[in-house]
Amino acid sequence: MAEYLYEGMFLLDSAQFAADPEGTAKQVLTILENAGAQIDAHRPWQDGRLAYEIDGHKKGLHYLVLFRLDGSAMAGVTRQCRLSDAIIRQLMLKHPRVLYDAIIETLSGHEIQGNDQEESAPASEDLEGDIEEDIEEEAEVAS
Repeated sequence: MAEYLYEGMFLLDSAQFAADPEGTAKQVLTILENAGAQIDAHRPWQDGRLAYEIDGHKKGLHYLVLFRLDGSAMAGVTRQCRLSDAIIRQLMLKHPRVLYDAIIETLSGHEIQGNDQEESAPASEDLEGDIEEDIEEEAEVAS
């Protein structure tokens, strides 16, 4: 089958991540690797209060993972995420190559600069601008 480019946003239990960040992230990555995914980038995205309570959780940490995976394996990944006690919710988006590469480039630039919170805000703003530019360029090419 065909290999696709995915962005996975995992909502993790904040308390569990705070107690064991490496172990909790490893749980997410292991689910993907066991399904045959090739992980290109990953990092915590945002930790904070949820808009509404989910399964008794009022806070959560969003964990971003960019990976390549055969499309037929996605059902297994979703099933394993639902069985995990660390993952509250997950969202997988399939991206075109140009958008995927832009996200990887932005995340790589962020990792070089550092990991403190003050620098993460401009990186996410740049990402939104890059995405909008890529979408506009794709729309022009398509027409």
